[in-house]
Amino acid sequence: MEMSLRWGLNERPGPAWAEPEASNLRIVRILMLILLAALLLPYLVTPFYRTGHPVSTLMAWRWLKGAPVSRQWIDFHAMSPYLPRSVVGSEDARFCRHRGIDWDALQEAIDDAEDGEPTRGGSTITQQVAKNLFLWPGRSVVRKALELPLAMWIDLVLPKQRILEIYLNIAELGPSGQFGAEAGALYAFGRSAATLTAREAALMAAILPNPVKRSARNPGPGVRRLAGTYMMRAGAVQRCWSENRGF
Repeated sequence: MEMSLRWGLNERPGPAWAEPEASNLRIVRILMLILLAALLLPYLVTPFYRTGHPVSTLMAWRWLKGAPVSRQWIDFHAMSPYLPRSVVGSEDARFCRHRGIDWDALQEAIDDAEDGEPTRGGSTITQQVAKNLFLWPGRSVVRKALELPLAMWIDLVLPKQRILEIYLNIAELGPSGQFGAEAGALYAFGRSAATLTAREAALMAAILPNPVKRSARNPGPGVRRLAGTYMMRAGAVQRCWSENRGF
C-alpha cells in the first residue's frame, strides 16, 4: 500500500502554471532559431553570388506591392567603361583599396553628426550592396550594425569587379522603378549602358543618391555640376584600379 501511494504521488501532475511556461519557452527558442537563421542566411548565400543575377530587397518589395520594376542585367565588360569609373568616383573613391568599409570616411561622417553638421555619406559601394541585397533602406543603428560585418564578408568572398557589377545592376537609377545601369540608361538616354559617353555616365552617377528627385534625363544645374566633378574623378579612379586590381 505504501509503495502504491508513493508511486501515485510521483505521477501527480506539476503545477498548472508549469505548462504555459514551458510552452512560452519553446516559442522563444523557435523565434531565436528563426532570428539566427535570418542573420546567417546572407553569409551563406553571398558566395553563390559570384554568378547569377541577384535582385535587391527593394526590387522584391516593389514586385510584391505590384509596383513597376524594370531591370535588364548587363555584364561588367559590356558596360561603357566610363560608367563604373564615374560611379566609383562619386560613391566610393577608395573602393579599390579598402576591404569593404572605408573607416576614414565613416569616422568623418560620425564626426559631422556629432558636430551637428549635415552628414556626408560614409557608406562604401560594398556596404550599399550589403544593404540593397539583404537589408532595408532608411537610416537605423540596427541596420548599420548588421551592414558593417556583412560588407566585410562580401569583400572577402567576392572579387571587387563582381561587387561593382552587382551594384551597377541593382542600384535604383530611375524615378519609376528603373533598376540597374541598363534600365537607367534606356530611360535617361534611350540607349544601352554599353554606349554611354563619359558625360552621360557621369550624369547617371550624379543621380545615385536620389534618382527620384534627381534626373539624368533632364539634369538641373546641380546634377550637371556634379557630373563635371565626377568626370574629373574618373581618371584618378582608373589609375587607382589599374595599380591595385585591374579595371
